[in-house]
Amino acid sequence: MFFWDYTFVLLIPPLLLALYAQAKVQSTFNRFSRRLSRRGLTGAEVAARILGASGAGRVAIEKIPGRLTDHYDPRKKILRLSEPVYESSSIAALGVAAHEAGHALQDHFHYAPLHLRNAIYPIANLGSTLAFPLFFIGLILSQGRPHFLMDLGILLFAGAVAFTVITLPVEFNASRRALAILREGNYLTSEELEGARQVLSAAALTYVAATAMAVMQLLRLFLIRQSRD
Repeated sequence: MFFWDYTFVLLIPPLLLALYAQAKVQSTFNRFSRRLSRRGLTGAEVAARILGASGAGRVAIEKIPGRLTDHYDPRKKILRLSEPVYESSSIAALGVAAHEAGHALQDHFHYAPLHLRNAIYPIANLGSTLAFPLFFIGLILSQGRPHFLMDLGILLFAGAVAFTVITLPVEFNASRRALAILREGNYLTSEELEGARQVLSAAALTYVAATAMAVMQLLRLFLIRQSRD
């Protein structure tokens, strides 16, 4: 059976890493959400100042519901901050707001990995949607037949994996930009900056875990496909 085979053991390490990363980012964000920055600027205010100072001030900033739902939309040029980030002057809020502003700066200054990620997004989205159904159908029909559907499923999922791999330098670069701006703009003290660093490092770990899971899933599909030859 496809869903109950030995290759499942490949998913255990990235699954454990993902659980740890999720717990880490939640606990770290909670801890530094209770520590307010000395300057008292909110996440929305810091994001607006960062964008204005860089010449990317045309990016709109919106408040959205949820928690840790913050993101930058490069198609609409909108930076969306969750309520706990938009309205708060906590160290965690400023770190997250500056990180998302970092993505807007990447877009504004034509950071190549970001544009590459945006370019392959449609393929990755299609791959993540169709890869497993196609592979599973191909697996059922593979007895004595060509493995075209299995191969197509693997190819589509490889596109999704490429998207997660490219996401890593994009996220790391946005965090580096954020911390440099928070330091150089005196938005946070040295002690506060260390807290923001911990928040962003914990968030980065979730992307590492997602990439590890995707890579192991792709390896698993390949091994199952090889077993049918």
